[in-house]
Amino acid sequence: MLAIFFQSLTPIYFIAPACLYLYVTGFLNNRKGIKKWEWLHFIPFLIAAIHVFPWPGQPKLDWHIIASQLTENGYHTLNTKSGLFPNYFHSWGRTILILIYLPLCWLAVNKSGIRKQTDINNPGKDWIFFLLSAATLFQVIGLLPIAIKALHIPLYHTSFIAINCLVLLGILLYALHKPNMFYGYLLVAADWKKIASFQLVTEGQVIDLPKVFREKSVNSSPKKNNLSEQQLSSYIIRIKDTMENDQLYLKADLQIIDLATKLNIPIHHCSYVLNNEIGKNFRDWINGYRVQHFLKQYPIVSGRITIEAIAQESGFKSLATFYNAFKKEKGVLPTDYFQKSTS
Repeated sequence: MLAIFFQSLTPIYFIAPACLYLYVTGFLNNRKGIKKWEWLHFIPFLIAAIHVFPWPGQPKLDWHIIASQLTENGYHTLNTKSGLFPNYFHSWGRTILILIYLPLCWLAVNKSGIRKQTDINNPGKDWIFFLLSAATLFQVIGLLPIAIKALHIPLYHTSFIAINCLVLLGILLYALHKPNMFYGYLLVAADWKKIASFQLVTEGQVIDLPKVFREKSVNSSPKKNNLSEQQLSSYIIRIKDTMENDQLYLKADLQIIDLATKLNIPIHHCSYVLNNEIGKNFRDWINGYRVQHFLKQYPIVSGRITIEAIAQESGFKSLATFYNAFKKEKGVLPTDYFQKSTS
């Protein structure tokens, strides 16, 4: 049983640092896919898979010693034959990967400028720092046995477990203190599952899906909240001013909870004001701002970059989403709109 688990999980164990780096960089750059050259980061996975594969003619491994060493100090101090490569493959291989990828993660965070964002409550910023800090703590703790062994300091297994438990307790307490940072990453708010538009773009033409299907799925107006006229007026002004002055609509992954958190108002109040006072659901409302931003930028930069690039800079995730939103706002597709404006 140990052999099966060991040979199955070792490649995953070796690719974990690279996966953390790819997630962090993808998060910071608002990118969900993997570029072609980034598949090179999976080379450690292939090497580890080659190492643990039971090749014909390979000397029989002593799984009792492997189990004993894994139980004592974990992968980092495994110094017996565990596969095709030399004894130190696990201890040095994984250690080197951690020492490469952890600094790369922090360097990417530093270059992104997310540290300089001054929002009081920024779930995205809080989440990425929480994730990376927690990963760094556990990886550093995982490297402790190597440092302790090099210094010839006696290490008791129970002490090592206690350190891990204390770190985990600290992380859990911090997570309980800031639960909102998990929304959109580990947890999903119900409002985010609503779909703002159900239109298909086919060969430049927008085709509406059946109205009855769309009406069931688009954000439904919440029931009336106990808000005074003064509160409603204040919310309307604050919501509009924040969206326009801070240009939040340029963030492609902006959600209604981000706006509500920034304004420090309940999300259901924010949703109520948008649906009943402003008269649009959240997605249509911010897409309206994005379309207006596109129209301002198009005459300035259209000679240098494509429509798709301008749309992405305006906050749209895809060209299809942009065409749908533009059609909804202006009644025609962009090409028809500009033809009419120039004629």
